[in-house]
Amino acid sequence: MRRLGTWQLTAGAAVLGLALAGGAVSAAGPWDSGQRTAERTWAAEAARGPDGTRRGGVDEGPAPAPSAPAVLSALGTAPDDAAGRGEVGGGATDTLARGLDPLLRAPGLGKVRAASVVDVATGRELYGAEATRAVPPASTVKIATAAAALSALGPYHRVPTTVVASKDARTLTLVGGGDATLDRARLGTLADRTASDLRSRKVTSVRLGYDTSRYRGPDLHPIGVNGNLAKVTPLMVDQGRVDPASTGSAERVADPAGEAAGAFAALLRDRGVRVEGAPAHGSPPAGAKALSTVLSAPLSAVVERMLTNSDNDIAESLARHTAVALGEEASFAGAGRAVQKQLTVLKVPLAGAHFADGSGLDRAGRVTARLLTSLLARAAEPSHPGLRPVLTGLPVAGFTGTLESRYREAASPATGLVRAKTGTLTGVNALSGTAVTPTGRVLAFAFLASDTASPADAQRALDALATSLTT
Repeated sequence: MRRLGTWQLTAGAAVLGLALAGGAVSAAGPWDSGQRTAERTWAAEAARGPDGTRRGGVDEGPAPAPSAPAVLSALGTAPDDAAGRGEVGGGATDTLARGLDPLLRAPGLGKVRAASVVDVATGRELYGAEATRAVPPASTVKIATAAAALSALGPYHRVPTTVVASKDARTLTLVGGGDATLDRARLGTLADRTASDLRSRKVTSVRLGYDTSRYRGPDLHPIGVNGNLAKVTPLMVDQGRVDPASTGSAERVADPAGEAAGAFAALLRDRGVRVEGAPAHGSPPAGAKALSTVLSAPLSAVVERMLTNSDNDIAESLARHTAVALGEEASFAGAGRAVQKQLTVLKVPLAGAHFADGSGLDRAGRVTARLLTSLLARAAEPSHPGLRPVLTGLPVAGFTGTLESRYREAASPATGLVRAKTGTLTGVNALSGTAVTPTGRVLAFAFLASDTASPADAQRALDALATSLTT
């Protein structure tokens, strides 16, 4: 199979987003599209060693046949190397400056503006304005969180939620592994397996405990009680939402781990297992062994979900898993150190960066525009196929996630051609992702603004900057 070039893989992702307009995108869901299947398949092949086994994470058997050529065939013939190089020469940088400079001066962008635009195929920065100034990233920091987690753990890593049992199986402990995507359906599957195992041992009555020792430090984010994030605990169900069907900012339960354990106890009772008393918080008894387990989706899919929906609960869990992988404390501080440490492995510019959390809700966090574009370019490189979900998880302009309601104007040339992570805090607005030029070249961009007065004005100004790259 002819290896696809970087521009083909990334441009294919964006152009196919446009081709899947309307109902197709909405029906398939942002992480079930053919484009993402193709990207993941290609990455799976590249991640295999000479013996056919995966180089990291859980080996789930032979990888499917690569499907990227079929999915990307609609793009036609790639521009030759000479044409590609010509577009990113001095003329292109001058053109970018003429287009971006006035847009970057828009009053809606507040007092502090930072920008970087990089050609993905070459890694060359074509435009920079305060590109090395460290500023609050808001949720665009999730790009760094995702890259660090994928690099440290591999795209096939899955997070377990486990029930361990005492020797006589009459004392069970629900052990939280840090799966922020655990829902009641999978908790029900765990209850099915547990009840079946207990029946095989002729055990009908148990005591239930729950263990949250995988994480350390405070479980409440520095912003305090907030609908955008539950307490950060390795055991939760439905992200601790009072209404499991809610999305976005919503009321959260006071004790997500205790609620999850209580829900599990009720599920066991529904399956004929008597649970004595209320679940108790604590460690498993000595000698306890695993009885049943459920796993999260592969990390690649979890990262895509986190980026598309700007999911803060998943982001904080990914940062802590990175900390565990690197031997750091699984706390806010330890996770920040781990993300920074892992990004040094990727050789991206970290001067001035500070990772206060994994989600970007903490205003103490700092990144540079150049760091974000460097991470996006690194994720597109053929030598880093495991990072591809950093690109495929980005919301598609006008179609998915936090960009679904943006770029919807009929005349917007950016619809489907911009994929970007949004960032919004009071007085902080950001946008970072990729855009496809009229000739098929892919540009990575980061536009960061602070001290903004109007979120709506800032958003319009950021969208105008990204749109200009597609024209």
